[in-house]
Amino acid sequence: MSSVTFLPTITDADKIICIGRNYKAHVAESGGKPLEFPSVFIRLASSQVGHGQPIRLSKLSTNYDYEGELALVIGTGGRHIPRERALSHIAGYVCFNEACYRDFQFKHSLTVGKNFAGSGSFGPWMTTADEIPDPSALELTTRLNGVQVQHASVSELIFDVPYLVSYLSGITELVPGDVIVTGTPEGVGFARTPPLWLKAGDDVEVEISRIGILRNKVAHE
Repeated sequence: MSSVTFLPTITDADKIICIGRNYKAHVAESGGKPLEFPSVFIRLASSQVGHGQPIRLSKLSTNYDYEGELALVIGTGGRHIPRERALSHIAGYVCFNEACYRDFQFKHSLTVGKNFAGSGSFGPWMTTADEIPDPSALELTTRLNGVQVQHASVSELIFDVPYLVSYLSGITELVPGDVIVTGTPEGVGFARTPPLWLKAGDDVEVEISRIGILRNKVAHE
């Protein structure tokens, strides 16, 4: 492991589709109401790094927040995929730190806040779908400098994995290698009093049961 340099698990995804406010407790801590339909935005490939690589603290902001999430990778593409067949279109599952610059999110949009270069991370590897027949049974934990800051079961998603694959395939054709990032649970930094922002030197871990641990240090860009 020490001799390996990790890249993002999928380096050339046609689409990285992210879902916002997809855990009820996170919606509540954010001061919102559950949505009738998923909140969808796009992340650029250049906004992510691999396991063990530094995630970048921008010189433009100090409001840098962590978001541990489950990501899935499409294996078999399609349009209008029925929900009951959605899991068969998934190649596997990966940890994702969907870190965000909150001041830019609130001033501009989620797309701006989430797309700073090298601000998020994706890895360390993909666990294939045949090893995880039921993604709702997975447990997600985020730790900051060894202290747990997020913990939830994927079963708590408002819009679950099959729903997301089916819904998004109705909007756009999903192709092999597409990534869907399913949302973060409660415990994010901006919702705390006082806010808990990432700073240079911090160590962030996103652990998902049966997949592994995605670990990154925060460093100035």
